[in-house]
Amino acid sequence: MIRKPEESRPEPSEPEPELMFPSSFLLVSNWSVLPTSPVAHLSGRQVGVLFDVDGVLLRGGSVIPAARRALRKLVDQNQSFLFPVVFVTNAGSCLRHHKAQQLSHLLDVQIAPEQVVLSHSPLHMMETFHHKCVLVSGQGPVTQIAHTLGFQKVVTMEELSEQHPLLDMVDHSRRPTSTVSPANPTIILFGEPIRWETNLQLIVDVLLTNGRPGCVYDARLSAQMPILACNMDLLWMAEAPSPRFGHGMFLLCLESIYRKLTGRRLEYEAVLGKPSLLTYQYAEQLLRQQNQNHKLSTIYAVGDNLMTDIYGANLYNRYLAKHHTDTMSDTKLVCTGVYNPQSPLPGDQNVSETMFHGQNDLKVEPDLVEPSHMVEDVEAAVDLMLQQESPNT
Repeated sequence: MIRKPEESRPEPSEPEPELMFPSSFLLVSNWSVLPTSPVAHLSGRQVGVLFDVDGVLLRGGSVIPAARRALRKLVDQNQSFLFPVVFVTNAGSCLRHHKAQQLSHLLDVQIAPEQVVLSHSPLHMMETFHHKCVLVSGQGPVTQIAHTLGFQKVVTMEELSEQHPLLDMVDHSRRPTSTVSPANPTIILFGEPIRWETNLQLIVDVLLTNGRPGCVYDARLSAQMPILACNMDLLWMAEAPSPRFGHGMFLLCLESIYRKLTGRRLEYEAVLGKPSLLTYQYAEQLLRQQNQNHKLSTIYAVGDNLMTDIYGANLYNRYLAKHHTDTMSDTKLVCTGVYNPQSPLPGDQNVSETMFHGQNDLKVEPDLVEPSHMVEDVEAAVDLMLQQESPNT
């Protein structure tokens, strides 16, 4: 899966100029369980929209030219959105209100924190773990992020490294200080760290010692410590011409090391971020809150990644149909990000092996990676949505 850049870069003080990027396609998906009247959608606020961010609205710190034009078509004269809109990204190395401020600044439209879903946002609902000690991996203000989500006892990888300096032997300048260890922590993987080798080493140390990294490995441990992983994207799209390694690639390394040392598969207590159902459930909850807690008839999902945006939206559509809800989803794929029809995946490779990672219980099926519509950019996606929802349609 491919993730887009938005978290670790500094927020610009002035809007970046709109740049032209090579054409890449936007994927659009809409969920439709029951037929609904398009006449009532806009006037009755029954429509909701989920926008991906990187590759759809932004490329790195630059605005995709069509993005501002597209969003202007979705606000009224008071700059309020015509209907519920949520921005869903697999970014996660920032606080939600900071991401809302950044998007508002770059896109020239007012976006509230309640309209933003980051990869770790659904952790707010996982109250079972909030009172437990958690060891967090990632970059950015991870301690503050964890506290904001409800976690009370937080230990960072940097703190663990300081407590056990002899474990991180890549850095030969370290000297022993103290040997305080987190007590049986739950491991939260927010996103790719800056120092991969340090985090890989220390996470394995914690896993193979049952939370006592100063002790000798015990590969015969009967139970694995719980891991909560956010963002399984193997790759993400920035200003570089080709995608960059994402958190899914870091997790792939961690899983390979763990299997090599133990002969067992690394298990996750929960996986968050697109395409997980929990992320889409959380996003729909935010859409409903904007709609005075009334159900929505149609939810449009706009993204640039077949294996996150489209797969996740279609999977959620199937979930809605199975549970007999009256909500439908429609997916739209754009070509300004990860997906590029001029650079298809190798035909002899399974899509799930090249793009998808981490959720072993989810099987990739061909119909789940098929967008309802494929358009050039986000403005074309918005135009198509408005056309479909027009009372004259």
